[in-house]
Amino acid sequence: MQYELRRERLKNLHFISTIWFVINAGYMLIAGLLQTGRKWWVIVSVSGYSALIVFLLISLYLFAVFKNVAAGDKTAKEHSLTTSVYYLLFYYASPFIGTVAGIFAAVKSSTVSNYLLVMAAGSLWVTFLVWIMIDPLLAVIEILVPPGRQHWRRRLARARVQHAKDRLAKEHLLAEVQAREQQQRNWWRTVLTPAARELATLLTSSNITHEVKKTKAVDIGVDAWQMGGLNCMQQLHSMAMEISGRNCRNWKIIDYVSIWWDGIGSWRSDWLEKDS
Repeated sequence: MQYELRRERLKNLHFISTIWFVINAGYMLIAGLLQTGRKWWVIVSVSGYSALIVFLLISLYLFAVFKNVAAGDKTAKEHSLTTSVYYLLFYYASPFIGTVAGIFAAVKSSTVSNYLLVMAAGSLWVTFLVWIMIDPLLAVIEILVPPGRQHWRRRLARARVQHAKDRLAKEHLLAEVQAREQQQRNWWRTVLTPAARELATLLTSSNITHEVKKTKAVDIGVDAWQMGGLNCMQQLHSMAMEISGRNCRNWKIIDYVSIWWDGIGSWRSDWLEKDS
């Protein structure tokens, strides 16, 4: 609970410090344009585009930082310094520390505008120094030293082992599903054999009217749908066509079963789709 509260406070501090950093950057931009004699409409136009770019960059940066804070417990042993509370406070408070430094540096400023400009410059320079230069350098050093390198290798080894376990678990689950499906198909083949033979007789017999064939085929299809849905119907259809082909090798069997079953459950006839 305390860790979650501390992490939430660090996020809030970083968000506020980032806003302060953007305010100082915007002030320096506007002050620089005013000093060059630009008109207000130029300043508004330029600052509008700059604000959009800064917003996008800051959003990406905040996402990366929040992600790193969330993953701090995984890399704390590798980065014992840069993940400590005191360092994170220093890191996130860099814009304010730079402002304080700018206040001391601007003591002898003759005008208010210069005083504010030195303050903003102090915030920007200190933030740039800490966020862009010092922090990445410290992170690299922590990885290069023996303890950090050992923890990094151990973490990668654990990740590889966990990845292998997850892969084996998925393969085992897939094998179980395939085994159950095969067992289901084998059971269907045993149970559906009489129905498949009857369908084959309906396809090849010339002593039964077409209306009677269709009625019986529909009843068989409904029973198959109720037994196992579309997969059961497909297996029964394949079995019936296979038996018909063996019984009547001298002529081609027309697949009337697929037409008769059209509309039963989710069965759709390819013949009717081609005709439409």
